[in-house]
Amino acid sequence: MTTTSTTPTREHTNARRAVCYFFILLGAVSGAWAARIPDVKHTLHLTDGQISYALLASALGLVLGMRFAGHLSDRLGSARLLPPAAIATALVITLPGYAPTLPALIAALFLFGLISASLDVSMNAHGVDVERAYGRPLMSSFHGMFSLGVLAGAAAGGLFAWLDLDAAATLTAVGIPLALTTLHVRRHLLPPTPTPTHETGPETGPGSPATTTRRAPWSRWIVLMGVVSFAGLVGEGAANDWTAVYLFQNLHASESVAAAAFAVFATTMTIGRFAGDHLAQRLGPTRLVRYSGLVAALGLGAALLFAQIPVAFAGFALFGLGLAPIVPQVFSAAGNHDPARAGQAIAQVATVGYAGLLAGPAIIGAAAELVGLPAALAIPALLALFMAASAGALRSPAPS
Repeated sequence: MTTTSTTPTREHTNARRAVCYFFILLGAVSGAWAARIPDVKHTLHLTDGQISYALLASALGLVLGMRFAGHLSDRLGSARLLPPAAIATALVITLPGYAPTLPALIAALFLFGLISASLDVSMNAHGVDVERAYGRPLMSSFHGMFSLGVLAGAAAGGLFAWLDLDAAATLTAVGIPLALTTLHVRRHLLPPTPTPTHETGPETGPGSPATTTRRAPWSRWIVLMGVVSFAGLVGEGAANDWTAVYLFQNLHASESVAAAAFAVFATTMTIGRFAGDHLAQRLGPTRLVRYSGLVAALGLGAALLFAQIPVAFAGFALFGLGLAPIVPQVFSAAGNHDPARAGQAIAQVATVGYAGLLAGPAIIGAAAELVGLPAALAIPALLALFMAASAGALRSPAPS
């Protein structure tokens, strides 16, 4: 992608705000649901194992949805897919709050994962279109908006819990207004552009009516981008679930101090996302990912090696800053690899990458059983070094 900044038109500015809204929407419904999981668990009298099955169903739906979302985004155009996907996601998130049984909850969360995949892919693909129109990086701040959405959704969930209102009321109060707002915001997206057709057989050629859009292949470059994304999201998932545990269990911090350490990580992640676009324009994506990986490895490594609470706070802060811009740069590179099939490239990278977010906590937990938590947390630090070493691959090869 060119980094030559152009003066954005009003149309481009409105489209940028619209994409920000859709990232906030997905973050808000995700944050609201996460905040009310304990209420759903209590209402349905579920064990830890049973609620984990329901959460796994959401993940499975997301992975399966990615299989179709990329092709739909390219076939229809991200501007056509994005609004209905957003409305459906905002409405479907209300269903888990009304689920009367565990099987109904599993079905509702599977459906949420399946539908939200189309929102995830199409909003990232449209974000790449807006980046291209602006002529400068924007993807990192879009992902920062997702983080703000998560915080807003979680705050809404906390407020409704404080008011002693159930999960159904919370998710309805969050989802319905977002769905209605989408009806207004959708008109600000960039106009859909037709997807070029590709040959599917020897009898088809330029101008032939038999040509159709083909699925993007899983090239080695796409797989590598997926692995880099996986490495970054393993670190994020591990930090989400194990930061507070490490401080409480290994550094003997109080529960409140341990929770504050995670809050520091989440805050610096958000700050890093909003700073990422400026840094990408100034340094270029390759150098940004290289330096970010080194900062992340240095921060987490220091937190583990020195094993002192103040150093751990500083280390997790650096870890969050370092991780923040990496995945957005990978998604941007994937979307710009072949603009005609941007949705499929993003979906392929996201399929591999999100597996890291889901598997990261489990990987750390399993390793901690064998070698202890500090040694297990060295895995994300090593993966950060891998991301730094792989930064040169962001220079996308010519699409086949």
